[in-house]
Amino acid sequence: MRILGLVIVILCGSILIYHTSDFPDWGHPASPASTHVSPYYIEKALDDTAVPNIVTAVLADYRGYDTMFETTVIFCAGIACFFLLRITRRMEPSVTLYRHLPTGITLRIEKGGKEPDDSNIFKRIDTQWVPYDLIINTTCRMVIPFIQLFALYVISHGHHSPGGGFQGGVILGASVILFAISTDLRTAISRMSERLGAFLSATGVFIYAGAGALCLVLGANFLDYSALAPVLNVNSVMARSHGILIVEIGVGLAVMAVMIWIYYNLSSAGRHDEGL
Repeated sequence: MRILGLVIVILCGSILIYHTSDFPDWGHPASPASTHVSPYYIEKALDDTAVPNIVTAVLADYRGYDTMFETTVIFCAGIACFFLLRITRRMEPSVTLYRHLPTGITLRIEKGGKEPDDSNIFKRIDTQWVPYDLIINTTCRMVIPFIQLFALYVISHGHHSPGGGFQGGVILGASVILFAISTDLRTAISRMSERLGAFLSATGVFIYAGAGALCLVLGANFLDYSALAPVLNVNSVMARSHGILIVEIGVGLAVMAVMIWIYYNLSSAGRHDEGL
C-alpha cells in the first residue's frame, strides 16, 4: 500500500511539474494577469470601492470568495485541533500544589490530604506552574490594553492603510495569549472561556457569509456589497467600502478566537488544567 501511494504521488507530481512549462514566466509583463487583471485593479479599485488600500480591496471584494474560504479553513483548523487534542475526561491529579501568598512557598498536598482552607492566603497552582513575577505580570497588564486597542485600529482601518482582519485578529489573539502566559491558564480561561472562543470563531465566519447572503436577498450576487447601499443609506461605492469593513470584522473575530482556542489546547495537552 505504501509503494502504491508513493507511485501515485510521484505520477501526480510529475504531471503537475510537466504542465508548469505552460505557465508564463514569473512576473512576465505579457502574462494574462499583468495585461488584464492587475491593471484593472490598480486603475479602478479606488473608484469601485472607495478603498485606498488596493490589497484589501482585492482580498475582501474582488476575490472575496477566496478570502471567505480562507477564513473557513482557519475555523476548520480550530475544530480539528479541538477534536484531536481536547480531553474532556477530567483526571484528578495525584498531587495538588498551593502557593503561600505572603512567603511564596509552594506546598505539595498528596491526594487525600487536607488542603488549605483560606483562599486569601493560599492559591492553587498548576503542576506545571511558572513562578509569579510581579514585574512581568504588571507590565503585561499595562501593555495588553494598548495591544488590543491597536488591534482594533488595524481591523477598522485596514481598508485605508496596511492591516485588516487577519492582522488585527492575530494581534488580538496574541494579547490574550500574552495574558495567559503572564498569569496562568486558568485565569485566562476564566476571562475568555473555550465556549466563548468557539462561539466567536463561528460568529466570525457567519458574519462574512451572512454579508454575502444578505446581498443575495437584496437581489445582487453573493458578496456584491453594492446591494447593501439601501440598507446602509449610502451610495453603491461606499456600500462596497462598508461591506469590506463588515467582513474584515468577521475575519478578525474568527482569527482571534481560533488562535486562543488552539493555544488553550496545545499549552495544556487538551486538558485545560495545566500548562503556562
